[in-house]
Amino acid sequence: MSLERLRSDFPLVREVAYLDSASTSLTPEPVLGAMMQYYHEYRANVGRGVYRLAQMAYQKYRDAHVKVAGFVGCRDGEEGLLAFTKNSTESINAVARGLDWKRGDRVVTTITEHHSNFLPWLRLRSLGVELEVIEPGPGPECVFDISCFSEAITPGTKLVAVAQVSNVLGTILPVKELSDICHDRGAMLLVDGAQSVPHMPTDIREMNCDFLCFSGHKMLGPTGTGVLWTRNEIEPLMVGGGMVEDVSLEGYVPKTGYEGLEAGTPDIAGGIGLGQAVDYLSRAGMDDVRNHEARLTARLMQGLTEIEAVEIYGPSDLKQRSGVVSFNVRGMKPQEVALMLDEAANIMVRSGHHCCIPLMRYLGQKEGTVRASVYLYNTEEEIEKLLGAVEEISALA
Repeated sequence: MSLERLRSDFPLVREVAYLDSASTSLTPEPVLGAMMQYYHEYRANVGRGVYRLAQMAYQKYRDAHVKVAGFVGCRDGEEGLLAFTKNSTESINAVARGLDWKRGDRVVTTITEHHSNFLPWLRLRSLGVELEVIEPGPGPECVFDISCFSEAITPGTKLVAVAQVSNVLGTILPVKELSDICHDRGAMLLVDGAQSVPHMPTDIREMNCDFLCFSGHKMLGPTGTGVLWTRNEIEPLMVGGGMVEDVSLEGYVPKTGYEGLEAGTPDIAGGIGLGQAVDYLSRAGMDDVRNHEARLTARLMQGLTEIEAVEIYGPSDLKQRSGVVSFNVRGMKPQEVALMLDEAANIMVRSGHHCCIPLMRYLGQKEGTVRASVYLYNTEEEIEKLLGAVEEISALA
């Protein structure tokens, strides 16, 4: 798929240079079309009717699960199951609430985590669960030494929860190597894939994690859609309609498969849209997506490095980072820089703490950072435009 053809599916790119896909991606026309088709042609609930519209909706919604599962390497008949949620946050909370915790259990995570992969474990302290937080190496690069994980993951550790890609630093963690350490010590591994699944090929068999969580709205899908893949049986976060096989005055029997974790009427159109989003990404080719982003990131890093007043955060080794680049212009607040980029050049970037306040304290950045994040629809011209605008802004500092 040519870049020009691809960009025609995203009308907004004709108006602005959108460089905030780490927050939420743009949504292509085929995804919107699939959602509107549901509303126009077979609007009905799923799992609750035998008439043809209900059966049609159920099949399309079920097909979406199969598509998303295949996208991350989960084939029919493999162990584990994949359920739809609202977002990564709900998926992670489902694991935190769904496991059987005992006083003295240990959770290991890092200071670079998004709040969504930090607060659920912090809250478990009220149950007597111990939380160990690993810090990266010193300096703005914040590179992790895998030996730190090896030391922290003791035989009594129940769960390790990490983001495969940092939403601030762009750091890519070696989750396969980490999973080997976890399973050698009897610990489970939860991977927050919100910033990795949309941007690089993902295979849960190769990753060998126990839980994988990611969001639809960061991978061309609609907001309000997320995914939880689990190798282990967990208690559902919610119970109610649609997730039970039988109910009596004494109790209930949950359904097997993803329906047992999806209580209530789901976002049917959203799920169907998410299925269409992974179809779109599959047609684009995830290797091509990764390589395209790597080229843009290399140029962005090079250009920012050449601007004297700019400080970059995250690894300088491009093999260790994704298309997320955080930086600051000395003498200016990140919010000022972001507003100037918008007003002067129609460039959309994120500024602030990026839901990572502990990391910002660790970096000594009270106001946060400016963050530019690329995706498959961004161009070299947009990167040059950003670099030119940052250089002009830095001259004002």
